[in-house]
Amino acid sequence: MSFYPQIKQFFLGKSLPTSAHSEERLSNAAALAVLSSDALFSVAYATEEILLILVAAGSGALGLSLPIAIAIIALLGIVVLSYRQTIRAYPNSGGSYIVARENLGLYPGLVAGGSLMIDYILTVTVSISAGTAALTSAIPGLQSHTVLLCLIFIFLLMLVNLRGVKESGQLFMMPTFAFIVSIFLLIGIGLFKYGTGQVPAEYPNLPTTEGISLFFILRAFSAGCTALTGVEAISDGVLAFKAPEWKNARLTLLYLGVILGFMFVGITYLANIYHIVPEEGQTVVSLLGRVILGTGPVYYFLQIVTLLVLMLAANTSYADFPRLCYFLARDGFLPRQLSLLGDRLVYSNGIILLRRKPNFWRCLLNN
Repeated sequence: MSFYPQIKQFFLGKSLPTSAHSEERLSNAAALAVLSSDALFSVAYATEEILLILVAAGSGALGLSLPIAIAIIALLGIVVLSYRQTIRAYPNSGGSYIVARENLGLYPGLVAGGSLMIDYILTVTVSISAGTAALTSAIPGLQSHTVLLCLIFIFLLMLVNLRGVKESGQLFMMPTFAFIVSIFLLIGIGLFKYGTGQVPAEYPNLPTTEGISLFFILRAFSAGCTALTGVEAISDGVLAFKAPEWKNARLTLLYLGVILGFMFVGITYLANIYHIVPEEGQTVVSLLGRVILGTGPVYYFLQIVTLLVLMLAANTSYADFPRLCYFLARDGFLPRQLSLLGDRLVYSNGIILLRRKPNFWRCLLNN
């Protein structure tokens, strides 16, 4: 064996035969970690996005975050129900590109496909930049190496995904479920302390720079809709599930909707009853953690897990961008090489293409 195949086998593993494709499919739990990471982890900042808008209207407006969150959950229910119907109607993968192309025509389908490609590229950029920013905030000595760290994290994500769907699922399950457990633990302890009267009495006085209007509330609503980011990923990756694919995809999407809904409403409710006001350099989850958990090991565990999942949120793009490229290449709108399976039975050319997008320049501009 020559030098290059040896290096490739060392990093990516042995080549898999096509007959092993069914063995590389994801269980529901693994698919939740791989395909839904972006959606689940959006709760780390969705409530904060609402509060950052409402704080301009003074402390009295912060209480509106809960009804706004409930309205967003209602929208989430509609989106989840719609995608569950789409998965049943398109059991061989029913992403926005295929559904729009078959029901609205070629050009609307291409617009949907192009929009998703841009979305997936920006998801990698934002997630990696946010995770790196959290790391450099905790360790200021690393700030001068921000761009290099971004590139390293992007390369590592690419490498893990090139090893195959099954291996990436096993790797991402632990931090994903650790994050879910830590958020529900935070909510549970927070509600217990609230029940025993251990909460701040009222909001601090805040200056009012804007009046409350319908447009103002809708702007806060649109900011909070970041909680819906990545919900479509499961419908794009139906073929990554174990058989029966479409039934498992529908069930996993339901799990996603329920878990995401409870976490989002729970964090927003805690922010209301604990009278949390956004602060520069501190996330709402961090502020809640300090008030509810103190600054002990549990708080730092929550912060470390949040840091990890912000970076892993980019994996939704690595899971679905290559599949979208496959559909577009199959229909002749992208180079045919993007429709070919790699040695580890993933669309490796699509994964590498995503790595070579302008993430470097975006990280550079963001920092």
